[in-house]
Amino acid sequence: MAGVQSAVALREQGFTGTITLIGAEPHQPYDRPPLSKAVLLGKAEGSALDIDFEALGIELRLGLDVAGVRPADHELDTEAGPVGYDSMVLATGAEPIRLPGSEGVPGVHLLRTLDDAERLRPVLAEQHEVVVVGAGWIGAEFTTAARDAGCSVTVVEAADRPLAGALPAEVAAPMAAWYADAGAELRTHARVERVEPGSVFLDDGTRLPAGAVVVGIGARPATAWLVGSGIALGAHHEVLADEHLRTSAPDVYAVGDCASFPSGRYGERLLVHHWDNAIQGPRTVAANIIGESPAVYDPIPYFWSEQFGRFVQYVGHHAPGDELIWRGDPTTPAWTVCWLRDGALSALLAVGRPRDLAQSRKLIDSAVRLDPTLTADPAIPLKGAVAP
Repeated sequence: MAGVQSAVALREQGFTGTITLIGAEPHQPYDRPPLSKAVLLGKAEGSALDIDFEALGIELRLGLDVAGVRPADHELDTEAGPVGYDSMVLATGAEPIRLPGSEGVPGVHLLRTLDDAERLRPVLAEQHEVVVVGAGWIGAEFTTAARDAGCSVTVVEAADRPLAGALPAEVAAPMAAWYADAGAELRTHARVERVEPGSVFLDDGTRLPAGAVVVGIGARPATAWLVGSGIALGAHHEVLADEHLRTSAPDVYAVGDCASFPSGRYGERLLVHHWDNAIQGPRTVAANIIGESPAVYDPIPYFWSEQFGRFVQYVGHHAPGDELIWRGDPTTPAWTVCWLRDGALSALLAVGRPRDLAQSRKLIDSAVRLDPTLTADPAIPLKGAVAP
């Protein structure tokens, strides 16, 4: 998505030069969110983007692996030979982390690409017993689809709660009940010792029958091909972009899941693995490739997840020291959590409360102070909680 949007944004902003879009996958560029929903359940054959690349004068080079880049020469090394560039946008995204020891074991799946979704469709159609490793966003979304398809699902999570890497314990804990409500078994504090065909063995000796195993334990930036290029990478192996999304190499930009950027709004470097970042960042990249006055990228991060019949939305970025305020009862279908920093809204998580989400964006952007008591009252519109 980030690569496609960068190419389209260049044309929309008046760029008239040659644009070449290189991708390792052989498929026409597609959208990823439907893969864990409609595509996985067989309700859609694919999620190809409705973009006329030929009319836009964008050359697609699909199924082409890139081995490296030589910034000093302004050239990419590909399996089809070198490709030169005046400006280049790195938009290689992220790749799923594999479960150690599971490589090559039949019946072990990831869910990141269209091919992954196609391989998993018959698993759901045949209603296999499924073990999901990881209770993060992708684990919850896949579990939702698998239960909708009638599969028996056991989810194993090494942490003490779902979404342990994304949300504090008190916020994530109520979400554990969603699994049982959907008829799935969630096992926390559960570590996988090994996977064999038809079985998952936990470190406490438990054997779980598994017609299929789906691994959702996180993703890392797809940047291994940049090692040795001189393009600076960060602690998470992501490309280190500046506030203009420029990398350490001249005329090279980075956007989307593969890159982090410094946020003036939040005072730290952010690595955002979500769809909205892949939509927003390319506009800044295009403006900086074309324009004379550099555009700064400092978005309010946003993402959503559809799981267990709930629409979960998050906006902003919270830190451990932020004040946490509940709006509503987390045992009910609709509730919100707010984070305040120095009295101003820094982030918000909304479950079934889209109005809170919509109002929160302006409140975060304006950095106005909120009254904590009014903020905690779900009957009061969030915009009505501004401190006098």
